[in-house]
Amino acid sequence: MVADPVPLQLAAELFPNGISRYAVGGLFVGLGAAVIYVGTGISAGASTFLESTLSYVSGQSRFQQYVASRDWRLVFTLGIILGAAVYAVTYQGGAWTTDVAWWRLLLGGIFVGVGTRVGKGCTSGHGVCGVGSASKTSLAGVLAFLLVAILTAQVVAALGVTP
Repeated sequence: MVADPVPLQLAAELFPNGISRYAVGGLFVGLGAAVIYVGTGISAGASTFLESTLSYVSGQSRFQQYVASRDWRLVFTLGIILGAAVYAVTYQGGAWTTDVAWWRLLLGGIFVGVGTRVGKGCTSGHGVCGVGSASKTSLAGVLAFLLVAILTAQVVAALGVTP
């Protein structure tokens, strides 16, 4: 009896360039999260980057709570940016391009920033570290993130909004 090829066709549609780059990326994300946790005892996440960076220039106590961890948070964030740059150079010929208007990127960034503060974290912290440690709060947070993202994408598509 021959196995049903539908899962293979679906995988080919979802990953037209194969899964190896995603698997390697996932291994690096997991390794990075593990190294940060083992080295600092803190779950890695990107949402506190801005506040920790502001601790370099502001004396407010809200920002000063990050003084002890701000250096690795800065390196962590630069690694995210450099990782995207390496991907662009390797797989896109050095071009970072998008069809999305600059103001939509800015507005989306503001919404994401506000959402991470309201949600007490981001998908990197909750999604990678929280889910990886079976945190009920993170599981609920990631479920909420995904449901809102899917709903938003469906509404935007139904309205006919394009980049």
